[in-house]
Amino acid sequence: MPSLFATIAAITDWRSRRIPNWLTLSGLAAGILINTALEGWRGTKMSLLGAILGLALLLPFVLIRSLGAGDWKLMGALGALLGPRHLMTVLIATILLAGVMAFGLIIWKGRLWQTVRNIGRMIAALFSFHLPGQEVSLDNPNALKIPFGVAVALAVIVCTAGNLWGTV
Repeated sequence: MPSLFATIAAITDWRSRRIPNWLTLSGLAAGILINTALEGWRGTKMSLLGAILGLALLLPFVLIRSLGAGDWKLMGALGALLGPRHLMTVLIATILLAGVMAFGLIIWKGRLWQTVRNIGRMIAALFSFHLPGQEVSLDNPNALKIPFGVAVALAVIVCTAGNLWGTV
């Protein structure tokens, strides 16, 4: 179920660069219902903890406009489907895959030096306790953006396959 859910989100994100509320909310509800049906109150608790963890960990990135709200809600829904333990594995794999995708896009578009300057701006903003500015946020129409939902789906598929083979 999580792989199918993440794949639908990836296709939607790839096509429209949006992950709709109907998908994330239905994934959240399905995660809670399925885990409750399978494990009773323990399943409900694990599902809610997974959703809260996914939302809490990524909220700062939404607030500084470096991650879209649909991506954020997608991780909350996956948390409800997977529970907190498996969500952390998927989140780490997602971050690694998104980094590889972003680096490939940066190289392909020839924007390495601009990216290095932007990272410098973000680090300076961190130390000065200010937001880094619109030039390094999703609000910048010239910013390079990757479909985070694709990285999420790949991570879910890889982690699910690893669980099936006993390697993750």
